[in-house]
Amino acid sequence: MKADGKHVVTLRTSVSTAVACAAALLVFAFPTRAADAAAKDSQEWAPPRLADGQPDIGGTWNNVHAIHIPLQRRKELRGKDVTAEERQVLVEKRSDFRKAIQWEGHENSGGVGAYANYWFDWYWEEPLAGDAPQLLIEPASGVMPALTPQAQESVAYHLEHLHDSYTTMEAGDRCISRGIYGLMMPAAYNNGKMFFQTSDHLVILSEMIHNARIIPIDAGPHVDQDIELWEGDPRGHWEGNTLVVESANFRSVNNLRGPGSRAPQTRKRRVVERFTLVDAETLRYELRVDDPGTYERAWSVAFSYKRDDAYQQYEYACHEGNYSVPNSLGGTRAEERR
Repeated sequence: MKADGKHVVTLRTSVSTAVACAAALLVFAFPTRAADAAAKDSQEWAPPRLADGQPDIGGTWNNVHAIHIPLQRRKELRGKDVTAEERQVLVEKRSDFRKAIQWEGHENSGGVGAYANYWFDWYWEEPLAGDAPQLLIEPASGVMPALTPQAQESVAYHLEHLHDSYTTMEAGDRCISRGIYGLMMPAAYNNGKMFFQTSDHLVILSEMIHNARIIPIDAGPHVDQDIELWEGDPRGHWEGNTLVVESANFRSVNNLRGPGSRAPQTRKRRVVERFTLVDAETLRYELRVDDPGTYERAWSVAFSYKRDDAYQQYEYACHEGNYSVPNSLGGTRAEERR
């Protein structure tokens, strides 16, 4: 949250999660012309550097502007070229529609209700269009690949049995992990990320769940393949002004945040992230997920983080065993007794 008086701070507690282990090194390429263009532009611009010569991407970065960009390309735009001006009009319309929604209280909500719009970061921010009218850049259609039949069965089961036990609840609701996707994608609030960089490590501190990702740079191969981690074992290396982070050895998780819905994460998952300094205020981010146990094919998203030194992180009071777990389970048991 920004400490500028315009934002309401949501306080929660957390477990700082340090991630630093996983398995076999696999390399994936990003088949996007946008990525090539961003890399070319970044090579022409001279970024600040650490003493050892690697680009300095430290600081506070915020992706809240990208929340108004839809994940998938709208049906009426599929197969069409969309200009930069048209993309900006689209995100502004989407932003205006969301901001115009009026909250009418818990008693008029379908569930327990949420908050009024002014609680959310995006309510105070102007939308910013990206390089495409959607976040997905792979597949080229801009449409999310289908879940595998096994993944569809898992999603349906965990939706039906969501509160049978804490083991069927989503990992983020349990305050364990939101997964790489949940941590790095734009969300309703707590979008500021603090980057701490040394010559051999990058730490990304996310306000949501107060999670710290520890990414070794030029650290050699992944750890033993029998080691499984919630967010995989990351290994970073530099390609020009782009930090490429490859993660493997993911823990099998039945119910985790995913694009468009919650979905399982399998041990087959491989993730590649690219952080490219485009200019002093812009960090282009790309995320590629290949998990043949969950998705029919690999997919990639791309958007920009903007430097935001005014952003101030607060404690996110989220921890395993937090009130949402016993309250959710207790409420379901009460319904069963009715």
